[in-house]
Formats: sequence, C-alpha cells, structure tokens
Amino acid sequence: WLQMGHRLSSDMNKIRVFVDHTLGEAQSVPLNKDQAHYIFSVMRKRIGDLILIFDGNNGEWLASINEISKQKGNLLCIKQTKPQINPPDLWLYFSPLKKTRTDFIIEKATELGVRKIIPIQTERTNADRIRIDRLNAHAREAAEQCGGTYIPKILEIQKLNEALKNFPSDRKLLFCDEELKQSKVKFNSLTKGKWSILIGPEGGFSDIERNHLLALEFTHRISLGPRVLRADTAAVTAISLWQNYLGDW
Repeated sequence: WLQMGHRLSSDMNKIRVFVDHTLGEAQSVPLNKDQAHYIFSVMRKRIGDLILIFDGNNGEWLASINEISKQKGNLLCIKQTKPQINPPDLWLYFSPLKKTRTDFIIEKATELGVRKIIPIQTERTNADRIRIDRLNAHAREAAEQCGGTYIPKILEIQKLNEALKNFPSDRKLLFCDEELKQSKVKFNSLTKGKWSILIGPEGGFSDIERNHLLALEFTHRISLGPRVLRADTAAVTAISLWQNYLGDW
C-alpha cells in the first residue's frame, strides 16, 4: 500500500481517532464534522495521508484519507494494526465528584481497563446530575491517547439503593470502605470472576448505607490501606490492585 501513493508521516502515531463505524479490510469510513475539522484543519492532513482509527469492537486500523471537505471526509481501512483487546469483566460504581475529578476517574478507569462505569447517588453525593455525553467524550479521548481499543459503557446516574437492588446475581461487589484501616480480606485471597468495585463519595458512606452493604451476600469489604484516600485516588488504587491480582495484568 505504500507503493500506491500513501504517505506515512513522522507524527502518524499522534493521530488516533475513534470512529462510530464498523471497521474492516477495505471498509470506507465517513468522518463527522468535528473529526474532519481535527484531522484536516488542526492536524493539516491531506489526501493520501495515513492515520490510525478504532471503533471499540474491531481493533485498531491504519486508514488512508480519500476525501476531504470542510464539513466531512472519508477514510479507507488499509490493514489492522492492533487486535481488539477487551478488559476483564470489571465494573466501577462511583459517586460523582466535582467536574475535573469525575473526569479524572473516567479517564483513568478507561486506561486501566474497566468494562462498565455506573455513577451512583448516595446520601453524601455532591453532584446529582451528570452529562453522559461529556463523560463519554472523556472516555473516548482517553482510549485515543493511551492506545486502547475498548471504550467502557457509561450509564446514567442511579441511586445506590436502586443499583444494589438490581445488582446481578452472578457478580461480586468489592466494597472499598474508608473506615476499615486493616482488612482480613486481601486482594490475593479473592477468586477471579465477574466483579464490581464500589467507591463512595467525598464524605464517605452513611451508617445506614454501610450496614446495608455489609448485609448483602455478594459484598466483600476491603481496605485500601492505613491512610484515607480521596475518592478519585481510591478509584485508581482499587482498579490497579484488582487488575494486578484478578485481572489481565
């Protein structure tokens, strides 16, 4: 394909775009307005240049630019450069924080390998409304920048009681309790399978919520160490430990 007039730029690895279109060999891929603006106006690419694209399901592909306009464009898949790599079956339940810290959790959960993200509202949650479109955009950007081929599904915010009521019977819940300084339950003593991690709000869980969680048979209470961590730090720590002992690291 290099002999057909396609150009490999030295900064090709910096241009990696998620596309909402199924990818495959010789597949034509349309670009939306924002993607066309970024690739053609910001990155100054032209017909024949090569970029990397992924759709979240079919790995990463090298694609050539076949059509350029102000409002749209068109790419052609050349060959697959990375297979689809899905994360383990790990979900993250977390209480939304201030805007930038919630964004941080979404980005790091995407990079570390989480399959689904469920924002929850507790008694002490500061934010009761979130913008799913903005969170999805952060997840896409994180996958684009870190080389991932999977983007976690992000659900609408739901109350903690409702989330626990509808919790899948074949899944286990790792309750990261900030009041538990030491725990008999260690990550290396847990068994592999379908898991979810629960991270509470900045003010912690209420006594009623904590007692409810501990009464559930699928709950595994665990400590994240002797120091109290901020909620966003706790999320990254818990995911990292789970991936190390029970995931695909």
